[in-house]
Amino acid sequence: MADHKVTIYSTPTCVYCKLAKQYFKENNVKYSEFDVASDRERAEEMIERSGQMGVPVIEIDGKIIVGFDKPSIKQALGL
Repeated sequence: MADHKVTIYSTPTCVYCKLAKQYFKENNVKYSEFDVASDRERAEEMIERSGQMGVPVIEIDGKIIVGFDKPSIKQALGL
């Protein structure tokens, strides 16, 4: 399986963020995580990239996925 560049913008209280991270773990997907609740700069970056203020915002190889959209995530990762 190819290595993908995966980033998740999340908050500690976000249920869907937890589900997404769990899904990545189950599928052995390495990811970077940014807590946009405490990191204002990353929050602004997330809004700039996605046009969204809600989390999670997931970026896979430059493709933005808003929310825990399992079919889109699977497709982007080629799972």
